[in-house]
Amino acid sequence: MITITGTVGTSGKYLVTGIPVDTNAQAVLKIAFENNTAGTNLALCAGTVANFNAGQVGQQLSDSGGPGFQFLTIIDTAKLSGQVLYVLRQVGTAASQFTLTVD
Repeated sequence: MITITGTVGTSGKYLVTGIPVDTNAQAVLKIAFENNTAGTNLALCAGTVANFNAGQVGQQLSDSGGPGFQFLTIIDTAKLSGQVLYVLRQVGTAASQFTLTVD
């Protein structure tokens, strides 16, 4: 299990994985996602580097509520292969902190 905390700043996006996911294994990931900043909404996404650079949702894995709400995504790793994971701010303009746990 790994926990990542980050802040979506003025760009409105945050790259979680530095390179695309590369997997040949049949495995299931459990991802818990939480927005820690009131007044903003965030989306956890998987997509191409071009999707990330353009600030576009490729595949939405999770959405956020306000602080205190954690949302669970269960997904087969094969559906993420070749994509990067990133967070986009969908509502609000404030710097938005989030917590992402992958198991």
